[in-house]
Amino acid sequence: MTLSPLNTLVLRTSLPVMFGYLPLGAAFGVLFSELDHHWLYATAMGLFIYAGAGQFLAVGLLANQATLTEMAVATLLINSRHIFYGLSLISRMPNRGWRRLYQIFGLTDETYSLITATSLPADIDRGQFQLRVTAINQLYWLVGCTVGAWLGSQLEFSTDGIAFVLPALFMVLTIEQYKHLRDIRPFVAALAIGLGTLLLISREQMLLIAILLSLSVLMMQYAARRTHKGPEA
Repeated sequence: MTLSPLNTLVLRTSLPVMFGYLPLGAAFGVLFSELDHHWLYATAMGLFIYAGAGQFLAVGLLANQATLTEMAVATLLINSRHIFYGLSLISRMPNRGWRRLYQIFGLTDETYSLITATSLPADIDRGQFQLRVTAINQLYWLVGCTVGAWLGSQLEFSTDGIAFVLPALFMVLTIEQYKHLRDIRPFVAALAIGLGTLLLISREQMLLIAILLSLSVLMMQYAARRTHKGPEA
């Protein structure tokens, strides 16, 4: 069977995420299986929640019998980063209707990275590319969650260190973004803001505060460029 140029590009582009999402989803599934819930609940979380870090957080919260309110607030905080970079993508989403709504639901750090870093040939429809990348990335995650949870329910093994696949995936995507931008300054600024927040402000709220500070820096940089270019820019 011969794939269309669009599907070929989608598969080739999404390969880094596949190699991250399958083991990462499996790691979540294995950790979830320790809660003694049916493994299909892990599949349902991958299908209807689809939040990598949020799902890992949910495992810990469920294990400690957290209330629904505590889980809702914690999930909102850890996933609030999607608001900031999601807004920058809204104007570049050609899809409308249910396709647009699904893209908003299925937007992850990794999907955002692929959509913004991939240069499309002239004959590739941008809307279809974005939609299919979003869908296939969720499929990778869903398969990983399901296989991991099922294996975890059938086998017994140590899960020490298994959650390291999450920062490893972020590191790979950071390298890919650098290759695309060829500018070290945003990454140095992000590192400085992250470490500064962690060491000087708050360890518990590090992610949210660092995102807010990074957004402030980007807005000031954008305003400075507009001022430099003049009112006609």
